[in-house]
Amino acid sequence: MTASATPDQRPARPPKPQAILSVQAVEEITPNLIRITAGGEGFDAISNNDATDKYVKIMFADPQHGLTPPYDLADLRENAPEKLPRNRTYTVREINEAEKWVKIDFVVHGDEGIAGPWAKSTQVGDQVVLVGAGGKYAPEADASWHLLIADHTAIPAVSSALEAMPAEATGVLLANVEHAEDRLLPELPAGFDVTWVDSDEALIAAVRELDWPEATPQVFAHGERETIKTIRKVLKDHEVPREALSISAYWAHGRAEDQFQAEKREPIGKIED
Repeated sequence: MTASATPDQRPARPPKPQAILSVQAVEEITPNLIRITAGGEGFDAISNNDATDKYVKIMFADPQHGLTPPYDLADLRENAPEKLPRNRTYTVREINEAEKWVKIDFVVHGDEGIAGPWAKSTQVGDQVVLVGAGGKYAPEADASWHLLIADHTAIPAVSSALEAMPAEATGVLLANVEHAEDRLLPELPAGFDVTWVDSDEALIAAVRELDWPEATPQVFAHGERETIKTIRKVLKDHEVPREALSISAYWAHGRAEDQFQAEKREPIGKIED
């Protein structure tokens, strides 16, 4: 019998391909939402999938460090960790493999963060580096009904899901988006109801007060971590089975993404099954 390898003895995973793209268009959809189109020959490094919540990691390197992509992350971790690019996770709003471009929506909160200010200042021709895509959820055509629960960060994924549903789909969208001008959606299936709220507390209340049909929905619930934890308990009360559920936190109050991602492996970062 051969002993199992310890974590330190296992071969390192090969680095994921980095898609080095050029910004092709910058659109201010609302004062708080900027849509970036990026593409080019580097597009082929993107591993596309059929998920409607597909996402990519965007790598932001400090220009002062003079790094040129593709970045040798292993070497930087070993020899210059202070120069490592910062990763930010964003949902893909639209992707076109034939024309080799991807569209990503950025919620902008003034000068807060890394990705928002970049999106606000970037120009056509600028370079952007992506890794991915990941994602698992897509609406099932034969679902009894759909329940979509989201805050502003999950609206791109919700929009893609709505576009993928058949015209006869039925369901409910409960969405926390503070500003009315940001409450943008594609054309809805005729059997969909939408409730907009402007706070996490109101979103939780809307889930609790929902008039639930007897049939089990397919659920997509994504947003702020503590809010999603509370919503998970409500879904448990309604006996929504885990296999009918796509649920996760996209962010957490008071956490930059680096800390937020690290905490996913700790009790504070876990959403109950």
